[in-house]
Amino acid sequence: MDIQIELGGRRYRSNLSDGLDISIPLKPAGPRAWYVDALRITPVKSVQFNGSVADGGDVNFNQIEFNPHGHGTHTESIGHITKEVISINTVLTKFFFEASLITVRPDIYTGTEQPFRKTGDLIITLNCLQQAASQWTEALVIRTLPNGVEKKTRNYSNTNPPYFDPEAIAFLRKHGVKHLLTDLPSVDRESDGGKLLAHRVFWQGGNPDDEFCTISEMVYIDNEIRDGHYLLNMQIAPFENDASPSKPVLYPLTAID
Repeated sequence: MDIQIELGGRRYRSNLSDGLDISIPLKPAGPRAWYVDALRITPVKSVQFNGSVADGGDVNFNQIEFNPHGHGTHTESIGHITKEVISINTVLTKFFFEASLITVRPDIYTGTEQPFRKTGDLIITLNCLQQAASQWTEALVIRTLPNGVEKKTRNYSNTNPPYFDPEAIAFLRKHGVKHLLTDLPSVDRESDGGKLLAHRVFWQGGNPDDEFCTISEMVYIDNEIRDGHYLLNMQIAPFENDASPSKPVLYPLTAID
């Protein structure tokens, strides 16, 4: 299905049959973080009911136990850090965005140690971003190096994964990035004394559109997907919760004129 769209005064062509799914499926062997156990999918069974066809039931009827932040690809709203209950289902009301995909290699931190930053940490800095791109779109997808397939199954708990420098996040918001997607389990350090500086800069930086912005974590961008210009379709489950499992899909854009 070919479409033509106009973005920033230029026309582009895209094929909606060529979507590139960058989500990681929710399954017991999938990635996890924040000290949660593996996701569980089990058939509902009682004296009156058997929810497994393989075990003699009429239908498959599974109970799924998971955490939106801890299991697989998910999208968060500002409600992640507010006392007020704010649902991703009310924040994300548009589902197609102009997007850029960039690849960065985190820097090794050698500066002064702080509760939210330690020597030897791998950090996505402003320098990392500026080396990867010079123009910014409403949605930004960031692939980090190295980019092994273990990202699809990794248990990130107690591993101190790479994270973002708040200065880098502030730069992106200043340049119009409203939807940030990363293959990391968080934009902040795993253990940062509860400061969540990158999250706070993203959502509480004093920008008029802060409350409508989203962060998506634990995506996976295959190495065969090239850096470049895309149309992003952001799909979420309609949970009334600060975060939801999500399925971001990229569609390559080709300029017409």
